[in-house]
Amino acid sequence: MKVLSLYVEGDSLVHKLAPVTKLVYAVTSVIITLLFPSLLVGSLFVVLSFILSLNARIMKHMLTLLAVVLVLSISILIIQVLFNPSNQTVIFEIGNIKFYKEGLVHAFVLILRLYNMIISFGILILTTKPSDLVNNLVQRGLSPKFGYILSSVLQVIPQMLSTTSTIIDAQRSRGLETEGNFFRKMKAFVALLGPLVLSSLVEARERAMAIEVRGFDIQGKRTMLNEIRETNLDKFILNILRISLVFAIVWRIVLWVIH
Repeated sequence: MKVLSLYVEGDSLVHKLAPVTKLVYAVTSVIITLLFPSLLVGSLFVVLSFILSLNARIMKHMLTLLAVVLVLSISILIIQVLFNPSNQTVIFEIGNIKFYKEGLVHAFVLILRLYNMIISFGILILTTKPSDLVNNLVQRGLSPKFGYILSSVLQVIPQMLSTTSTIIDAQRSRGLETEGNFFRKMKAFVALLGPLVLSSLVEARERAMAIEVRGFDIQGKRTMLNEIRETNLDKFILNILRISLVFAIVWRIVLWVIH
């Protein structure tokens, strides 16, 4: 059974880091940017994530992920600049429409949070094989059943994209017209939907049979075919991330108590 993912092959420092290290970085960066609604904090994590993306040579794929949320970012900017309840300082006007400084700052904070989330988790997905991530988590005590669910979630999008491409090619060879006006495209979409759903059900059944044959429900201690080893660099980064997260939470609580 062919395993698909968004993983980009590479030999960079980021690729060599343990999957759990990259997962903790992604989660930590998101939590800290949520705790501190600051342009400085958001910018620092976005810049750091961009540097990691450059090191891993995945910037092309990262830009593709960011383009998906471009429309959402523009919507956030427009809504906050025009309708944020805290708007007071007018930056400029276009006719009767006023653009406010407070809404602009808040919009940039939200956009930085969004982009940081996409980039940090994009680094994890693009530089880590799903099987390695699941194995690393299972080694650290995660239930194998939850590991299988996580692995399936990471593979569902590329798996469906590959299946859709195959079905489209097959239907075109049978004379199905997939280009043209809106109604023709809708007709083609309906024709593709049935085979796509059926193939997904068949793949799920085959995957379930495969893992049962391999003793998925077996009880007792499990061994790993490919054990993920965490280096001293991984341990150092994890310690830095833990300290940063604890400090951020404590500092946030102190600020909350003071105010």
